[in-house]
Amino acid sequence: MKKINITETVLRDANQSLIATRMSFDQFAPILSELDNAGYHSLECWGGATFDSCLRYLNEDPWERLRKIKMIAKKTPLQMLLRGQNILGYKHYPDDVVRNFVKMSVYHGMDIIRIFDALNDFRNIEVAMDETKKQGAHAQGTIVYTVSPIHDIENYTKLAKQLEEMGADSICLKDMAGLIMPQTAYEIIKSIKETVKLPVYLHSHSTNGLAEMSYLKAAEAGVDGIDCSISAFSSGTSQPPTESLHFALQSCGFDTGLNSVGLKKVNDFFKPLREDFIKSGTLDPKVLTPQPEALTYQIPGGMLSNMISQLKAQNSINKLDEVLNEVPKVREDLGYPPLVTPMSQMVGTQATFNILTGERYKSILKEVKAYCRGEYGKAPGKIDENLMKKALGDEIPITERFANTLKPEFEKTKEELKDLTSRDEDVLSYILFPQIAEEFLKNKQKAPSEDQLREAVNAEVI
Repeated sequence: MKKINITETVLRDANQSLIATRMSFDQFAPILSELDNAGYHSLECWGGATFDSCLRYLNEDPWERLRKIKMIAKKTPLQMLLRGQNILGYKHYPDDVVRNFVKMSVYHGMDIIRIFDALNDFRNIEVAMDETKKQGAHAQGTIVYTVSPIHDIENYTKLAKQLEEMGADSICLKDMAGLIMPQTAYEIIKSIKETVKLPVYLHSHSTNGLAEMSYLKAAEAGVDGIDCSISAFSSGTSQPPTESLHFALQSCGFDTGLNSVGLKKVNDFFKPLREDFIKSGTLDPKVLTPQPEALTYQIPGGMLSNMISQLKAQNSINKLDEVLNEVPKVREDLGYPPLVTPMSQMVGTQATFNILTGERYKSILKEVKAYCRGEYGKAPGKIDENLMKKALGDEIPITERFANTLKPEFEKTKEELKDLTSRDEDVLSYILFPQIAEEFLKNKQKAPSEDQLREAVNAEVI
């Protein structure tokens, strides 16, 4: 029986996709031991938006969260999502910051780092991959999947070969918008498996109702692993249900290595938690059902909700259809970038501006100007010449790797923060999210430490 590895996403991507990463450590801590014993290939539990959300909304130190997860889940590899040179933020950071972040992530327990670049410009992931391997962790090189006239099977296969030559330990095809058709999944995975000698994984979302079918076709093509979420936090904008894929793959002659009894215990734990999030309004039941209209506009569900919020704030929700029609035009003008963070926010907001101002590119986002300048990397296709002229004037865009132009930042920032903290982890948190990290660290200084609380309790007892 061929083994199909299953990565559980309930602690990160499912949590992020359904409830905006509002699940605290204390809420899922009691089930970590069962998750660790269920037979998963890995537990995706960190990266993506978890870092920001811990600091901004949950009053948690993200580094402590990772450390505490590792203390309990010792058998199953922990996995994270890293945005290459963007790390977990929204701009490019200097190489010294990237290396220190990867080093600290592995130190606190990270085993597998899935590394991607929004433009599939692999110059922007080479430092993160190199440091991951230096630290003894598994570097999973990632290809962002999208649909456009310039993205085809040959293109994705060439990208996979590049990742193999860069030293990736495995490859992931990341379909963040749930756009991959079942037959396309079969053909791409088959082509990649015939070209590279590395394990290949497929990541998708159930947003458009395609992921389960695409996973099964990928399994037929020889995929080595897929991402799923326990059923209580699956489907819709999340991943396909773990249990359903486990049973479906078993019936097709595949071995998932999962323990169905353990899976039931995990799901029974998360069921009431899901109901709590629905009652509080954090989980909107609408996101649990497929939204196949995205197949027309080819945009992720999160990007759609963001545009709706922007239009409502401007009392212009009646212009939604115009904005949706503008999105593919802006994307074409920008050379067909994949619609993943930060490109999805960039394209969506620019399309909204174009419609609300009544003139295309009357107001150009500073991020779009930076993109045209080459600060995010090389565009997959050709950027419209008129847009380039309007954005940059006579300025010549850079063609080298943008991070080469950035000065080291870690030690300088550490010195600046010496009165606030001496921890490297805190310095990294501050570099990524200065304002919220500073507030978090100041509040942390005021709060009594665990040792102080223990001393106080002992004093009372005595």
